[in-house]
Amino acid sequence: MAKTLAELRVAIDALDLDLLTLLNQRANLAHEVGEIKRIDGSAVFRPDRETQVIANLQSHNGGPLKDQSLSLIWREIMSACRALEAPQRVAYLGPAGTFSEQAAIQFFGGSMSRVLCVSIDEVFRATAAGSAEFGVVPIENSSEGVISRSLDLLLNSPLHIIGETSFLVRHNLLRLEPSLHDIEAVYAHPQALAQCQDWLTTHLPNAERRAAASNAEGARLAATNPAWAAIASEKAGSEFGLHIASYAIQDDAFNRTRFAVICLPQTLAAPQATGNDCVSLIVSVTNRPGAVHDLLVPLKKHGVSMTRFESRPARSGQWEYYFYIDLAGHPSQPNVQAALEELRSLCAFYKVLGTYPVAE
Repeated sequence: MAKTLAELRVAIDALDLDLLTLLNQRANLAHEVGEIKRIDGSAVFRPDRETQVIANLQSHNGGPLKDQSLSLIWREIMSACRALEAPQRVAYLGPAGTFSEQAAIQFFGGSMSRVLCVSIDEVFRATAAGSAEFGVVPIENSSEGVISRSLDLLLNSPLHIIGETSFLVRHNLLRLEPSLHDIEAVYAHPQALAQCQDWLTTHLPNAERRAAASNAEGARLAATNPAWAAIASEKAGSEFGLHIASYAIQDDAFNRTRFAVICLPQTLAAPQATGNDCVSLIVSVTNRPGAVHDLLVPLKKHGVSMTRFESRPARSGQWEYYFYIDLAGHPSQPNVQAALEELRSLCAFYKVLGTYPVAE
Protein backbone atom coordinates (compact mmCIF):
# COMPACT_ATOMS: atom_id res chain seq x y z
CA MET A 1 0.00 0.00 0.00
CA ALA A 2 1.34 3.40 -1.01
CA LYS A 3 2.27 5.80 1.75
CA THR A 4 0.25 8.96 2.25
CA LEU A 5 1.76 12.42 1.78
CA ALA A 6 1.82 12.90 5.56
CA GLU A 7 3.66 9.59 6.05
CA LEU A 8 6.21 10.49 3.38
CA ARG A 9 6.86 13.86 5.02
CA VAL A 10 7.40 12.19 8.40
CA ALA A 11 9.90 9.80 6.78
CA ILE A 12 11.72 12.68 5.09
CA ASP A 13 11.88 14.66 8.35
CA ALA A 14 13.39 11.64 10.11
CA LEU A 15 15.99 11.20 7.37
CA ASP A 16 16.85 14.91 7.53
CA LEU A 17 17.61 14.53 11.24
CA ASP A 18 19.80 11.51 10.48
CA LEU A 19 21.60 13.50 7.77
CA LEU A 20 22.14 16.39 10.19
CA THR A 21 23.73 14.05 12.72
CA LEU A 22 25.99 12.52 10.06
CA LEU A 23 26.96 15.93 8.67
CA ASN A 24 28.00 17.12 12.11
CA GLN A 25 30.00 13.94 12.60
CA ARG A 26 31.72 14.64 9.29
CA ALA A 27 32.37 18.24 10.34
CA ASN A 28 34.00 17.05 13.57
CA LEU A 29 36.29 14.72 11.62
CA ALA A 30 37.11 17.52 9.17
CA HIS A 31 37.96 19.74 12.14
CA GLU A 32 40.38 17.08 13.42
CA VAL A 33 41.98 16.94 9.98
CA GLY A 34 42.26 20.72 10.06
CA GLU A 35 44.06 20.59 13.41
CA ILE A 36 46.59 18.11 12.05
CA LYS A 37 47.11 20.29 8.97
CA ARG A 38 47.59 23.36 11.16
CA ILE A 39 50.28 21.61 13.19
CA ASP A 40 52.22 20.32 10.19
CA GLY A 41 51.61 23.49 8.13
CA SER A 42 49.88 21.81 5.20
CA ALA A 43 47.18 23.44 3.09
CA VAL A 44 43.56 23.38 4.30
CA PHE A 45 42.22 23.39 0.74
CA ARG A 46 43.21 20.49 -1.53
CA PRO A 47 41.30 20.61 -4.85
CA ASP A 48 42.83 17.33 -6.00
CA ARG A 49 41.63 15.56 -2.84
CA GLU A 50 38.13 17.05 -3.19
CA THR A 51 38.00 15.98 -6.84
CA GLN A 52 38.87 12.43 -5.80
CA VAL A 53 36.24 12.41 -3.04
CA ILE A 54 33.52 13.46 -5.49
CA ALA A 55 34.69 11.02 -8.17
CA ASN A 56 34.59 8.19 -5.65
CA LEU A 57 31.05 9.08 -4.59
CA GLN A 58 29.91 9.30 -8.19
CA SER A 59 31.37 5.86 -8.90
CA HIS A 60 29.16 4.45 -6.11
CA ASN A 61 26.08 6.48 -6.99
CA GLY A 62 23.09 4.24 -7.59
CA GLY A 63 20.70 7.14 -8.27
CA PRO A 64 18.27 8.70 -8.60
CA LEU A 65 20.56 11.68 -7.78
CA LYS A 66 22.47 12.77 -10.87
CA ASP A 67 26.27 12.90 -10.67
CA GLN A 68 26.26 16.68 -11.27
CA SER A 69 23.83 17.19 -8.39
CA LEU A 70 25.97 14.96 -6.19
CA SER A 71 29.00 17.08 -7.04
CA LEU A 72 27.23 20.32 -6.14
CA ILE A 73 25.95 18.92 -2.83
CA TRP A 74 29.37 17.65 -1.73
CA ARG A 75 31.12 20.86 -2.79
CA GLU A 76 28.86 22.69 -0.35
CA ILE A 77 29.41 20.13 2.40
CA MET A 78 33.19 20.36 2.01
CA SER A 79 33.05 24.15 1.78
CA ALA A 80 31.08 24.34 5.06
CA CYS A 81 33.56 21.99 6.75
CA ARG A 82 36.57 24.02 5.53
CA ALA A 83 34.94 27.18 6.82
CA LEU A 84 35.13 25.79 10.36
CA GLU A 85 38.91 26.34 10.09
CA ALA A 86 39.04 29.41 7.89
CA PRO A 87 36.90 30.17 4.82
CA GLN A 88 38.93 30.71 1.65
CA ARG A 89 39.17 34.34 0.54
CA VAL A 90 38.31 34.23 -3.15
CA ALA A 91 38.61 37.18 -5.56
CA TYR A 92 36.49 37.40 -8.71
CA LEU A 93 34.87 39.93 -11.00
CA GLY A 94 31.93 41.59 -9.25
CA PRO A 95 29.44 42.88 -8.34
CA ALA A 96 27.23 40.09 -6.98
CA GLY A 97 25.51 38.03 -9.66
CA THR A 98 28.34 37.66 -12.20
CA PHE A 99 29.15 34.40 -13.93
CA SER A 100 32.55 34.65 -12.24
CA GLU A 101 30.73 34.48 -8.89
CA GLN A 102 28.85 31.41 -10.12
CA ALA A 103 32.17 29.82 -11.11
CA ALA A 104 33.71 30.62 -7.71
CA ILE A 105 30.76 29.07 -5.87
CA GLN A 106 30.84 26.03 -8.14
CA PHE A 107 34.53 25.47 -7.31
CA PHE A 108 34.80 26.56 -3.65
CA GLY A 109 31.21 26.27 -2.40
CA GLY A 110 29.12 29.03 -0.89
CA SER A 111 30.99 29.18 2.43
CA MET A 112 33.96 31.02 0.88
CA SER A 113 34.78 34.60 1.82
CA ARG A 114 34.04 36.82 -1.20
CA VAL A 115 36.44 39.48 -2.51
CA LEU A 116 34.58 41.31 -5.27
CA CYS A 117 36.76 43.10 -7.85
CA VAL A 118 36.00 45.71 -10.50
CA SER A 119 38.15 44.10 -13.23
CA ILE A 120 40.11 40.99 -14.14
CA ASP A 121 43.29 43.01 -13.51
CA GLU A 122 42.11 43.66 -9.96
CA VAL A 123 41.48 39.94 -9.41
CA PHE A 124 45.13 39.27 -10.28
CA ARG A 125 46.34 42.15 -8.09
CA ALA A 126 44.26 41.13 -5.07
CA THR A 127 45.40 37.52 -5.30
CA ALA A 128 49.07 38.36 -5.85
CA ALA A 129 49.02 40.87 -2.97
CA GLY A 130 47.40 38.44 -0.54
CA SER A 131 44.09 40.29 -0.17
CA ALA A 132 42.62 37.05 -1.44
CA GLU A 133 44.05 33.55 -1.23
CA PHE A 134 42.59 32.55 -4.58
CA GLY A 135 41.28 34.22 -7.70
CA VAL A 136 38.78 33.02 -10.31
CA VAL A 137 39.09 34.43 -13.84
CA PRO A 138 37.47 33.54 -17.18
CA ILE A 139 39.97 32.22 -19.72
CA GLU A 140 37.97 30.78 -22.60
CA ASN A 141 34.51 30.86 -24.15
CA SER A 142 33.24 28.27 -26.61
CA SER A 143 31.72 30.95 -28.84
CA GLU A 144 34.21 33.83 -28.69
CA GLY A 145 37.45 32.02 -27.91
CA VAL A 146 40.05 32.99 -25.33
CA ILE A 147 39.68 35.86 -22.87
CA SER A 148 42.70 37.82 -24.04
CA ARG A 149 43.18 39.90 -20.92
CA SER A 150 43.38 36.86 -18.67
CA LEU A 151 46.00 35.23 -20.91
CA ASP A 152 48.06 38.42 -21.08
CA LEU A 153 48.06 38.78 -17.30
CA LEU A 154 49.11 35.16 -16.77
CA LEU A 155 52.27 35.80 -18.78
CA ASN A 156 54.01 37.98 -16.17
CA SER A 157 52.03 37.09 -13.05
CA PRO A 158 53.59 35.21 -10.10
CA LEU A 159 50.28 33.33 -9.79
CA HIS A 160 49.73 29.82 -11.10
CA ILE A 161 46.64 27.82 -12.02
CA ILE A 162 45.57 25.16 -9.51
CA GLY A 163 42.11 24.35 -10.84
CA GLU A 164 39.44 25.05 -13.41
CA THR A 165 35.69 25.00 -13.69
CA SER A 166 33.27 25.48 -16.58
CA PHE A 167 29.56 25.57 -17.21
CA LEU A 168 26.90 26.39 -19.77
CA VAL A 169 26.31 30.14 -19.81
CA ARG A 170 22.74 31.34 -20.22
CA HIS A 171 22.47 35.02 -21.08
CA ASN A 172 19.16 36.71 -20.29
CA LEU A 173 17.86 40.12 -21.25
CA LEU A 174 16.96 41.88 -17.99
CA ARG A 175 15.13 45.14 -17.34
CA LEU A 176 12.66 46.84 -15.02
CA GLU A 177 9.78 46.05 -17.42
CA PRO A 178 9.02 42.46 -18.56
CA SER A 179 8.90 43.37 -22.27
CA LEU A 180 11.14 44.26 -25.23
CA HIS A 181 9.38 47.57 -25.97
CA ASP A 182 11.13 50.97 -25.86
CA ILE A 183 14.60 49.70 -25.01
CA GLU A 184 17.14 52.41 -25.84
CA ALA A 185 20.34 50.74 -24.66
CA VAL A 186 21.63 47.30 -23.66
CA TYR A 187 24.49 47.03 -21.16
CA ALA A 188 26.80 44.01 -20.80
CA HIS A 189 30.40 42.92 -20.75
CA PRO A 190 31.84 43.06 -24.30
CA GLN A 191 32.10 39.25 -24.39
CA ALA A 192 28.38 38.90 -23.60
CA LEU A 193 27.46 41.49 -26.23
CA ALA A 194 29.48 39.50 -28.78
CA GLN A 195 27.88 36.22 -27.72
CA CYS A 196 24.38 37.70 -28.26
CA GLN A 197 24.99 39.91 -31.30
CA ASP A 198 22.73 38.00 -33.73
CA TRP A 199 19.83 38.03 -31.26
CA LEU A 200 20.30 41.73 -30.57
CA THR A 201 20.43 42.54 -34.28
CA THR A 202 17.20 40.62 -34.89
CA HIS A 203 15.15 41.69 -31.86
CA LEU A 204 16.62 45.05 -30.80
CA PRO A 205 18.16 46.53 -33.96
CA ASN A 206 17.79 50.13 -32.76
CA ALA A 207 19.07 49.67 -29.21
CA GLU A 208 22.55 50.99 -28.50
CA ARG A 209 24.99 48.38 -27.21
CA ARG A 210 27.02 49.70 -24.29
CA ALA A 211 29.97 47.92 -22.70
CA ALA A 212 30.04 47.44 -18.92
CA ALA A 213 32.81 46.19 -16.63
CA SER A 214 30.75 43.04 -15.99
CA ASN A 215 27.30 41.71 -16.79
CA ALA A 216 26.23 42.25 -13.19
CA GLU A 217 27.39 45.87 -13.40
CA GLY A 218 25.26 46.17 -16.53
CA ALA A 219 22.30 44.81 -14.55
CA ARG A 220 22.95 47.38 -11.82
CA LEU A 221 22.87 50.15 -14.42
CA ALA A 222 19.70 48.77 -16.05
CA ALA A 223 17.97 48.96 -12.66
CA THR A 224 18.42 52.75 -12.71
CA ASN A 225 16.55 53.45 -15.97
CA PRO A 226 13.41 51.77 -17.41
CA ALA A 227 14.68 52.41 -20.97
CA TRP A 228 17.85 50.41 -20.35
CA ALA A 229 18.32 46.65 -20.39
CA ALA A 230 21.17 44.32 -19.49
CA ILE A 231 22.48 40.93 -20.53
CA ALA A 232 23.19 38.92 -17.40
CA SER A 233 22.35 35.89 -15.29
CA GLU A 234 19.10 35.16 -13.48
CA LYS A 235 20.95 35.72 -10.21
CA ALA A 236 21.96 39.23 -11.33
CA GLY A 237 18.31 39.90 -12.12
CA SER A 238 17.32 38.83 -8.61
CA GLU A 239 20.10 40.92 -7.07
CA PHE A 240 18.91 44.12 -8.76
CA GLY A 241 15.15 43.56 -8.97
CA LEU A 242 14.93 43.07 -12.73
CA HIS A 243 12.52 41.05 -14.85
CA ILE A 244 13.67 38.55 -17.48
CA ALA A 245 12.40 40.18 -20.65
CA SER A 246 13.83 37.34 -22.75
CA TYR A 247 15.46 34.11 -21.59
CA ALA A 248 18.62 32.49 -23.01
CA ILE A 249 19.40 34.96 -25.79
CA GLN A 250 22.95 33.71 -26.49
CA ASP A 251 23.51 32.86 -30.15
CA ASP A 252 25.12 29.50 -29.32
CA ALA A 253 22.77 27.20 -27.43
CA PHE A 254 25.78 25.31 -26.01
CA ASN A 255 27.72 28.42 -25.00
CA ARG A 256 30.27 27.45 -22.30
CA THR A 257 32.81 29.51 -20.40
CA ARG A 258 35.90 28.06 -18.75
CA PHE A 259 37.38 29.65 -15.63
CA ALA A 260 40.84 29.26 -14.09
CA VAL A 261 41.46 29.21 -10.34
CA ILE A 262 44.73 31.00 -9.53
CA CYS A 263 46.90 31.55 -6.45
CA LEU A 264 50.46 32.13 -5.32
CA PRO A 265 52.59 28.95 -5.23
CA GLN A 266 53.19 29.49 -1.51
CA THR A 267 49.43 29.51 -0.92
CA LEU A 268 48.97 26.16 -2.64
CA ALA A 269 51.45 24.10 -4.61
CA ALA A 270 50.48 22.25 -7.76
CA PRO A 271 47.84 19.60 -6.96
CA GLN A 272 48.84 15.95 -7.07
CA ALA A 273 47.78 13.73 -9.95
CA THR A 274 44.15 12.67 -10.07
CA GLY A 275 44.22 10.66 -13.29
CA ASN A 276 42.48 13.41 -15.27
CA ASP A 277 44.84 16.37 -15.25
CA CYS A 278 46.10 19.23 -17.39
CA VAL A 279 49.40 21.12 -17.71
CA SER A 280 49.15 24.70 -19.01
CA LEU A 281 52.21 26.37 -20.54
CA ILE A 282 53.33 29.57 -22.21
CA VAL A 283 56.22 29.20 -24.64
CA SER A 284 57.91 31.12 -27.43
CA VAL A 285 60.41 30.07 -30.06
CA THR A 286 62.93 31.90 -32.20
CA ASN A 287 61.52 33.10 -35.50
CA ARG A 288 62.89 30.48 -37.89
CA PRO A 289 61.34 28.06 -40.40
CA GLY A 290 59.80 25.00 -38.77
CA ALA A 291 60.15 26.29 -35.20
CA VAL A 292 56.48 25.83 -34.30
CA HIS A 293 56.42 22.39 -35.91
CA ASP A 294 59.39 21.38 -33.75
CA LEU A 295 57.33 22.15 -30.62
CA LEU A 296 54.98 19.32 -31.51
CA VAL A 297 57.66 16.68 -32.03
CA PRO A 298 58.32 15.94 -28.30
CA LEU A 299 54.59 15.57 -27.69
CA LYS A 300 54.16 13.02 -30.46
CA LYS A 301 57.37 11.24 -29.48
CA HIS A 302 56.24 10.73 -25.88
CA GLY A 303 52.53 10.22 -26.56
CA VAL A 304 51.25 13.39 -24.92
CA SER A 305 48.02 14.96 -26.22
CA MET A 306 47.72 18.71 -26.74
CA THR A 307 44.21 19.92 -25.90
CA ARG A 308 44.65 23.65 -26.60
CA PHE A 309 47.00 25.82 -28.67
CA GLU A 310 46.58 29.61 -28.79
CA SER A 311 48.90 32.37 -29.95
CA ARG A 312 49.20 35.89 -28.57
CA PRO A 313 51.40 38.73 -29.90
CA ALA A 314 54.59 39.28 -27.87
CA ARG A 315 54.22 43.06 -28.41
CA SER A 316 57.89 43.32 -29.25
CA GLY A 317 57.33 44.92 -32.65
CA GLN A 318 59.11 41.98 -34.28
CA TRP A 319 56.06 39.86 -35.21
CA GLU A 320 56.88 37.41 -32.43
CA TYR A 321 54.30 35.36 -30.54
CA TYR A 322 53.72 33.57 -27.29
CA PHE A 323 51.97 30.21 -27.53
CA TYR A 324 49.54 29.08 -24.82
CA ILE A 325 49.40 25.29 -24.69
CA ASP A 326 47.36 22.81 -22.64
CA LEU A 327 48.62 19.25 -22.37
CA ALA A 328 46.70 16.24 -21.07
CA GLY A 329 48.44 14.61 -18.11
CA HIS A 330 50.52 15.38 -15.03
CA PRO A 331 54.30 15.97 -14.67
CA SER A 332 54.49 13.01 -12.29
CA GLN A 333 53.87 10.78 -15.32
CA PRO A 334 57.24 9.82 -16.88
CA ASN A 335 56.13 10.41 -20.48
CA VAL A 336 54.70 13.85 -19.64
CA GLN A 337 57.85 14.82 -17.73
CA ALA A 338 60.06 13.68 -20.61
CA ALA A 339 57.97 15.64 -23.13
CA LEU A 340 58.11 18.79 -20.98
CA GLU A 341 61.90 18.59 -20.57
CA GLU A 342 62.44 18.12 -24.29
CA LEU A 343 59.96 20.88 -25.12
CA ARG A 344 61.72 23.28 -22.76
CA SER A 345 65.03 22.74 -24.53
CA LEU A 346 63.46 24.01 -27.77
CA CYS A 347 61.96 27.21 -26.33
CA ALA A 348 63.32 30.73 -26.10
CA PHE A 349 60.74 31.32 -23.35
CA TYR A 350 59.09 28.63 -21.24
CA LYS A 351 56.68 29.01 -18.31
CA VAL A 352 54.44 26.45 -16.65
CA LEU A 353 51.18 28.24 -15.82
CA GLY A 354 49.88 25.37 -13.70
CA THR A 355 49.09 21.71 -13.27
CA TYR A 356 45.55 20.93 -12.14
CA PRO A 357 42.58 18.53 -12.34
CA VAL A 358 40.44 18.90 -15.44
CA ALA A 359 36.97 20.30 -14.79
CA GLU A 360 34.14 17.77 -14.44
